[in-house]
Amino acid sequence: MSISRRGILNATGALAIGQTALPAAAAVSSARARKTVLMKLGTQEPTSEKNFQRFQRYGVRNVCGWYKIQEPGRLYPSVEELMAVKALGDKYGISIDMTDSDIGRGAGSAIMKAGPERDREIEAFQKTIENCAAAGIPKIKYYLSILPILRMDRVPGRGDTFYMRWNYRALQAPGGERLLAARDAAEIEKIRQSYAKFDSDTFWERITYFLERVVPVANQYKIKLAQHPHDPGLPPAGIAGIPNVLGTVEGLKRFVSIQESPYHGLNFCQGTICENLEYPARDLPSVIRYFGERKKIFNVHFRNIKGHRDDFVAECFPDDGDIDLGAAVRAYRDVGYDGMLMPDHIPAIDSSRHSAEGAKAIQEQSFAFAYGYIRALIQEAQRT
Repeated sequence: MSISRRGILNATGALAIGQTALPAAAAVSSARARKTVLMKLGTQEPTSEKNFQRFQRYGVRNVCGWYKIQEPGRLYPSVEELMAVKALGDKYGISIDMTDSDIGRGAGSAIMKAGPERDREIEAFQKTIENCAAAGIPKIKYYLSILPILRMDRVPGRGDTFYMRWNYRALQAPGGERLLAARDAAEIEKIRQSYAKFDSDTFWERITYFLERVVPVANQYKIKLAQHPHDPGLPPAGIAGIPNVLGTVEGLKRFVSIQESPYHGLNFCQGTICENLEYPARDLPSVIRYFGERKKIFNVHFRNIKGHRDDFVAECFPDDGDIDLGAAVRAYRDVGYDGMLMPDHIPAIDSSRHSAEGAKAIQEQSFAFAYGYIRALIQEAQRT
């Protein structure tokens, strides 16, 4: 059978079209198979005109805003005070995705002591929820705690920076408490003087009392409440008789199961989670998946560490730790996390080698480095 020149050309053209169409279709299918990246670069640096200008410069479009309470003795921000933060964000094209509250934090908290002012503090937190709803700020992060965030001696970091360290065994040795940061040692002494026996059951009772009264209000106003884990995790005996019940993954699982609600979850401090794991490099992605699949991650403090539970260096640069941060970002992507990734615990500067202005400028450079690093990881997650 003979084939005409036109027939040969038509057949060849059809084959060529088929050969080019197949890879294109495969590319479309591959693109559709990719997970959508919903997370955003964020920050929690202080709210100010100068800082918002800097955020705009580095492409930070989502922040945790800090309000200023103008009336002495008032425990909650007014709608007007929250709207002032929103207005500054609008000026620079920045979204105020969250604010924070110190109610319930620290040894002086009536919520933890169950003292006569406990209900007043809870009512102030309820009012904060109501006013955030009125101002259009959808999340509040908070920290129910007694002990401070504990650190010990500092170790040299890159260049003129230093990293803060925690080692529970060294603390338990004779004279070990001398290694505590001076501020933490002073706070622990106050706790010894003002707290009697305070075991884990007591801690859970105080947490439950609080949640039973604030989560229904969060449900009513549709405001997400994001609790920060306890940093660092401690053995059951704790320090000065105080445990850190939210210093384990199991403790956090129990916490989110109290008052089940889409508005009750975690400020997922990735550094603290890693500090509370025996094998953080191995186990972090599975912890992200557990809480992320249940939509309990409302915000992420995104940092790296060296070491593991009871023995770690905390404030290292994002590229100078043991954790695969790319794998962490892919895990957040895969569970559909849509909140902020924000730098946290940026390494400190040896201020003795710089003027106050110079140290502040270098600290801002460190944040800029972290912003760029996180931005690159998010972009990479969009392409893989």
